[in-house]
Amino acid sequence: MDEIDVVVAGAGAAGLAAALAAAQNGASTLVVEPSRRYRATCNTVQTAGMIPAPGTRWQREAGITDDSPERFYADIDAKTKGTTYAALARRLAGVAGSMLEWLVGTTDLEVELATDFDYPGHSRQRCHSPRDRRGGTLHTSLVNAVAKRDEVHLVTPASLEEVFVSSEGSVEGVAIRHGDQGVETVRTGRVVLASGGYAGKPELVARYAPSIAGALYFGSQWNTGDALGIVQRMGGDVGYLDAYQGYGAISTRLGIMVNWPLAMHGGVIVNQAGSRFGDETSGYSEFAELVEAQPGRTAWMLFDREVARRCQRFPDFRELERTLDLNWSADASELAEHMRVDAEALAATLEQAGLAAAGTEADRFGRRNWERMLSFPLAAVGIRGALFHSQGGALVDGQARLLRDGTPVPGLYAAGGAAAGISGAGPSGYMAGNGLLCALGLGWLAGHHASGQPVGHG
Repeated sequence: MDEIDVVVAGAGAAGLAAALAAAQNGASTLVVEPSRRYRATCNTVQTAGMIPAPGTRWQREAGITDDSPERFYADIDAKTKGTTYAALARRLAGVAGSMLEWLVGTTDLEVELATDFDYPGHSRQRCHSPRDRRGGTLHTSLVNAVAKRDEVHLVTPASLEEVFVSSEGSVEGVAIRHGDQGVETVRTGRVVLASGGYAGKPELVARYAPSIAGALYFGSQWNTGDALGIVQRMGGDVGYLDAYQGYGAISTRLGIMVNWPLAMHGGVIVNQAGSRFGDETSGYSEFAELVEAQPGRTAWMLFDREVARRCQRFPDFRELERTLDLNWSADASELAEHMRVDAEALAATLEQAGLAAAGTEADRFGRRNWERMLSFPLAAVGIRGALFHSQGGALVDGQARLLRDGTPVPGLYAAGGAAAGISGAGPSGYMAGNGLLCALGLGWLAGHHASGQPVGHG
């Protein structure tokens, strides 16, 4: 194969954004992807397609005129309790709006501002998503846009096995495995690692994020830490390896997501003893550990008909409602019988939650966001916690260049799960959409810089 300007490992949001940006600037681009079914199985497809960006035209149209990169960064800093990768968080908060405009202008994607409820940690409504709230729609728009570019060649199944660096420290080639057909060496001076994190490899989860080890894994099977291994072998800088996005509500019966808006609109979560055990509005990521720590590693999401009505906007909830015969209970005794929990304990829990929601007394877990009080009939859905994806990895600069001893490695970039994100330490710093922001934002930055057209102020 002749020399390629840019080689991209991975065909998720990060890799496709990098390939599209590089191709727009005229760079010949090779994308290698190990899964033939990447259109259905990559992490992007499994999201709601939420992309946070401050100061956008969609916000202005909704009457939100007081958001800014500075306010967004302040929210990230607060949610992570000061542990975020500050330089990267400031950079991504600053370019998020421009990246989103590029995405919409370059693909056939149509987005809208999500204003139906407030996402934990975001002080302003700034999460934009496809109109159907499906990450698959976002991914398909990127796939289609890349397919129209003659500069891009996408090969699957193929995976990046190694990056070769010259004695001067710059990239000079890669080794690519083509399924069972052997390994090919390709000459290139620019490589974007966008092959995901390590969450799909249990031994790495046990090593770096032991608090969530053994939980359900709800991400791509190909997220096995390949990029992390490449970076570590070449002595690249890595960080935040204990950071991850969890999710506190996967249906125990169906194995699908139970929408967190159920909690944000007033629902409560109880364990097998009929008791609440945390502030449901603190964040769905950190709640995964809390659910996993309960007896039987399970819990119940409780909500009423009005909450269910407000969640009809979400396709995941409509699927849940369609495939799970919700049992609507007329009182606490009937609900307890359905859940097989102590009726008196459950009734006391619901009474205490009602008093907190009414503002009569403070919530023992510090919950202040009570959109409304629940009223019977109530439904209960069994849930488990899950691991979605890791949030630690290669440390990069403001152009998505891999750092080694704090200095950029010429020609080597990381984006998405391959790179350290902006969620700080552990699970609690994750905010809705920040995973996709790191994927699309870093991919966009990497593609532009790798093709000789860097985005300014990086």
